[in-house]
Amino acid sequence: MAGKKTSVIVLYNQVGEDEYEKIRTTDPASLDFTPVYDIDVATVLEEYQAIVMALKSEGFRVAAVNVDDDLGRLKGLLEKSPPDVIFNLVEFFHNDAKLEAAVAALFELHKIPYTGSPPFALSLCQRKGMTKQLLLQNGVSTPRFKSLREPRITRRHGLHYPLIVKPAREDASLGVDKDSVVYDYAQLTARLKQTFDSHQPPILVEEFIEGKELHVSVLGNDPPMVLPMIEFDFSELPEEHPSIITYDVKWNPLDQAYHKVHSNCPAQISKRSERRVQKQALAAYLATGCRDYARIDMRLSRQNKPYVLEVNPNPDLTEGVSFMESAEEAGMSFSETLREIVDFALERR
Repeated sequence: MAGKKTSVIVLYNQVGEDEYEKIRTTDPASLDFTPVYDIDVATVLEEYQAIVMALKSEGFRVAAVNVDDDLGRLKGLLEKSPPDVIFNLVEFFHNDAKLEAAVAALFELHKIPYTGSPPFALSLCQRKGMTKQLLLQNGVSTPRFKSLREPRITRRHGLHYPLIVKPAREDASLGVDKDSVVYDYAQLTARLKQTFDSHQPPILVEEFIEGKELHVSVLGNDPPMVLPMIEFDFSELPEEHPSIITYDVKWNPLDQAYHKVHSNCPAQISKRSERRVQKQALAAYLATGCRDYARIDMRLSRQNKPYVLEVNPNPDLTEGVSFMESAEEAGMSFSETLREIVDFALERR
C-alpha cells in the first residue's frame, strides 16, 4: 500500500519487578546524604516507552513487546507478524546474558532486519579477555592483563600496580566496586578470593591506568562516526574511592558515590589526544564487528596514551545519558538518533 508506514517493534525482555520501582518509593530525606541527582530513576518500561514515542514522532508505526522469557511468544512474533524492523533491546534470556547473542541469531534466521550488533559482536564483547586479545592483534592499546580461572597468582606476575580485579564475563560494571583497585600483593590475593567467591571465572587482573576516564560513542557503519566524547569528573569522590565507574556509581542512586561522579561532554582534552582516542575507538569498533552504534570505554593515561577498557555493543539509549548525551552534543535529538539507528537496519533489508 502506498504511503504505508514502516513498522518497528521495540523488543525487550523484562521479567519480574523492576528494581527502580522500589527505589522510587524511597524518601530522599531518609538517606544519610543529600542527593545531587534525582533518585526517582525511570523504570525499564518508561525508558522503552520513551523510545516508542520518539520513533512514532519520526513517522514509524511502533509497538513495544516484552518477550518475558517466553520463546513461544518470540517465535510467534517472528513467524506470524514480523515487523519491518526489530529495535533490539534484548540483553538476556532466562537471566543469562550469554543468550543475548542467541536472540539476535533468531532474527538472522528469520531474515528480519534488526538494530545493533550481530551475534558475533554481542558474544565476543561479553568475553573481556578474548576481546582484549583481539584488540591487541589489531593494534588497539588495552591495559596489560592476566585472565585467571582459579584464585591463585604468583607474586612475580609481571603486571605493574595498581591493578584492577573484575569479572571477565559480567556486564554493566557488575562486580566492580571501590575495593576493586589493589595496590600490593596482599590486597590482590584477598580481592581475587572475594571475586572468585562471588563470580564465575575467568577473572581479569588488569593494570589500572591512572588518568582520564572516557566514554566514546560511535554511530553508523559506512563509515562509522565518533560522537563527542564524555569525560568523567571524579574529584568529589572520597580519597579512599578510586577514580573508577563502579556498579553503584553507574546504577545505584541510593549510594552516595552515584552523586559524586559527574559527566562532562565534550571531554576537555587536547586536539591531538582527541584524534588518538578517536582512532583507537574506531579501530576497536571495527575489530570487534560492532554495528550501528556502540560505546567504547577508555582511559587516557597521564602520558596521553589512550587505552580501550571495554567495547559495549548495543549500549544504553536512555535520553540524556551516556550515548545519547554524546549524540545530543553532536546536534542530534533523541528521536533523530533513534531514527538513524532504525534506518541503518532498514538498509540491510
